[in-house]
Amino acid sequence: MSPQPPTSKPQAPRTGHPATHSHNAHDHGAQGQSLEGALQQAGFYPRLVADVVDDALDGRDCMAHLVHLETHFDRAEVRRHITVLVLTDDMLVIAHVDDQQLDEAGEQIVAQISTESVPVAQIRSVVLSYMYAQPQNYKPSDPVRELTLSIAWSGGQRLDMGPASCGDPQCEADHGYSGTIAQEDIVLRISAEADGLQAVQDAKLFARALRAVNTGSPAPVPHSPVPAPRPRTGVFGNRLSRGHQR
Repeated sequence: MSPQPPTSKPQAPRTGHPATHSHNAHDHGAQGQSLEGALQQAGFYPRLVADVVDDALDGRDCMAHLVHLETHFDRAEVRRHITVLVLTDDMLVIAHVDDQQLDEAGEQIVAQISTESVPVAQIRSVVLSYMYAQPQNYKPSDPVRELTLSIAWSGGQRLDMGPASCGDPQCEADHGYSGTIAQEDIVLRISAEADGLQAVQDAKLFARALRAVNTGSPAPVPHSPVPAPRPRTGVFGNRLSRGHQR
């Protein structure tokens, strides 16, 4: 995987063709920025990801989105991949993009992309796990330090196991194993320290929108205004995006 994937250069909107996908112009209300802006900020082949997601949406309007870029360090290499979730009124579209470096010079790179479309009626659970720092001093204005979003729809389960203990640090007896079973198909961990406070807020808003569509209830109004994102250069044109991770 290349250390720093190239960012697509802004392109002027094409002329002579009427717009056919109204979702491309949406800024998604209370979220910090548009899907196009989020892809541009992530900088991980935004034009390519946008086209793939636009194709997966198949003309549907984007109601909410979540873009999550992850970076992993593997010895001398920096590996990055992006997951994009796009919610419509009847579908959750998930796209995941990795790239791979085929030669040492980094001149030959391929992108591996997977997309999945899940009917919202099929989603079984939406789980949000919060982490707060210094809970003994908690105030309503305190931001969430970390948020984990888990979505399950296929019935797949994850089993976490480890040696059981009796609580006695001197005990050497074999107490077998204990563990937990979690139902999940996709898990995204968003950290305020790594991704920023706005990214955590956007994840919360996306989860609320997903729950609202999944349960058939009106989308909730955000509890507090979302701070405006810092202006960034570049225009993404009239495209969209999406992603998946395990």
